[in-house]
Amino acid sequence: MSIIHKFRISLIASLLSITLMTLPTVSSAQCAMCTLNAENSTQEGNTQGKGLNDGILFLLAMPFMIAAGVGFLWYKKFRNTSGSNSMHMIKQIEE
Repeated sequence: MSIIHKFRISLIASLLSITLMTLPTVSSAQCAMCTLNAENSTQEGNTQGKGLNDGILFLLAMPFMIAAGVGFLWYKKFRNTSGSNSMHMIKQIEE
């Protein structure tokens, strides 16, 4: 790795860190309110808490499903290219 490449990576990482640190933290406060709402609704017999939990699981599962799909496609592409290369080598050896 050249020094310029390392500098670019460190510059991008620094800018990303600064950007993430300056974002407002208001959104993290909502999680406690959702938890409190879900607990209160299940104690009163409502099913809103179950719906909220299902929604959270759905939102959590989507990034993992996308990553698994990309990984599977990457694996298929790698397997196809490596398999064709090995068959090409075998044909060259036979000749």
